[in-house]
Amino acid sequence: MIDLGFIRDHPQQIQKAAKDKSIDIDVEKIIAVDLNYRKVNYDIQNIREDRNLLNEQIKKEGKPTEEQLKSAELLKKNLKEKEDSAKKYEEDLRKLWLEIPNPAKSDVKVGKDESDNEIIENRKYKEPTKFDFKPKDHLELGEFLDVIDVKNAAKVSGTRFAYLKNEGVLLEFALIQLALEVLTKEGFIPIVPPVLINQEITEGLGYWQAGGNEDYYLVGEPQENKNFYLAGTAEHSIVPMYKDEILDKKDLPKRYVGFSSAFRREAGTYGKDTRGILRVHQFDKVEMVSFVTEDQDDKEHEYLLSLEEKLFQLLEIPYQVVKMCTGDLGFPVARKFDLEAWMPGQNKYREITSTSTTTDFQSRRLNIKYYNDNGEKKFVHILNGTAFAIGRTIISILENYQQKDGSVLIPKILQKYLHFEKITPKK
Repeated sequence: MIDLGFIRDHPQQIQKAAKDKSIDIDVEKIIAVDLNYRKVNYDIQNIREDRNLLNEQIKKEGKPTEEQLKSAELLKKNLKEKEDSAKKYEEDLRKLWLEIPNPAKSDVKVGKDESDNEIIENRKYKEPTKFDFKPKDHLELGEFLDVIDVKNAAKVSGTRFAYLKNEGVLLEFALIQLALEVLTKEGFIPIVPPVLINQEITEGLGYWQAGGNEDYYLVGEPQENKNFYLAGTAEHSIVPMYKDEILDKKDLPKRYVGFSSAFRREAGTYGKDTRGILRVHQFDKVEMVSFVTEDQDDKEHEYLLSLEEKLFQLLEIPYQVVKMCTGDLGFPVARKFDLEAWMPGQNKYREITSTSTTTDFQSRRLNIKYYNDNGEKKFVHILNGTAFAIGRTIISILENYQQKDGSVLIPKILQKYLHFEKITPKK
């Protein structure tokens, strides 16, 4: 949510920012509704003042006259009409207000879609892995080693589901241990959040605006008005945990590392990446969330990105960093970086983690503030970043560490959590 005063003062800037994200809004309509809302509230204030004066006059005189009774009735009627109008304007204003996306930061390139994203050349790590044999993709390796089973999962749950088995399961928990070890040493608070989110909370996150709700699962009892969304990432339930609270500046930055399962419909990706576990409906993630002051925003975003890079450097997986253009940013996102790992089985880089700042957009909608040094209440800035999307990280390990015989070596950094150094075919 954008500060309404800023919208009034910079309507053209807000209109352009939405257009840069390929989102249609009508700022002039918002300003008109806001003006009407303020006018009717001014009228309400005047009517209440007139009513108070009349009540004081009647109290002083001891008994109301016929004329005073008529005036009181008329004021009551006018007040009811104005309050009804104010309620309607307020509802309309909030609806329009919530449809305004978070403007991109000034350093973000204006672009139409992912084809306009920028590869940050000086942040590439290692050259793409080369083999003296034709590399297999992760599904071929996973089935050969009996660590991934999509065929039986399809019988139970349908397409885009998978069983992770044997060493694949142990590899997942080794990755979780690595992420928790690295991040808790950095001061992140570990947390396992709920994966069911009240529907009303999702409005504050902003991911469900502009048709984004189509990508998430709605569950519950509609007739009892107890609807929930399944979390698409741990951040969806970590961010709103401080709804309607005021934090102390001395406690900021406040950082969390959360583990949870995540659920996505993958709407709009029909027929895309259907092979294996690259794009599935259920997956596990280790996610970072930061609550910071406004002046810490850019520094914190760089910090989260550096942690993502550190984790994949520990795994020794080749990657590149990509900065999203405006057209590839989500509704609440002001800046976003993707870390793309090299996938030999596909002979290309693929997104494996991302980190975003939503500035004070989500905190305004969720009413999360802090006291600054002058005792003033300010909205916090909220950032998020993926430590490990487990499935995609396992893909990158299988494909980059595969051997000619189909076995897969375990990255050295993970071996301390495991009782094996290589995944081999089952006999």
